[in-house]
Amino acid sequence: MVFAFFDKHYNEQVESVDSIAERIQLLGGVSLAMAADVAETTQIERPPRGREEVPVQLSRLLDAHQVIIGEVRTLARRASEIGDDGTNDLVVSEVLRTNELQVWFLSEHLVNVPLVKAKEPSMTAGAA
Repeated sequence: MVFAFFDKHYNEQVESVDSIAERIQLLGGVSLAMAADVAETTQIERPPRGREEVPVQLSRLLDAHQVIIGEVRTLARRASEIGDDGTNDLVVSEVLRTNELQVWFLSEHLVNVPLVKAKEPSMTAGAA
């Protein structure tokens, strides 16, 4: 079940990423395509190497969604301010709504799972 959830989640995010890349190119920009380039520019923390328990993975996923949702809301306001209706429509209708729905779905299915927060990198470094 968890694999199917992650797979569906991933595919929905890929659709949003493709739409964003198309919009960037339509506006004359150059979108990032290589994973290494994206990793250098992301605000989402990279998980530690190795395996984590599913509740920790889900906690990280929820945290990542909060970062995305915050950035998308800022982008939507800015696009509206400058009259870029196409970008505003894309980020609100597709990106924001997809991420909000995924957070809701994820949260609804975590009700019976004990809350486990991912440790901050600085906390784990001091424990060694």
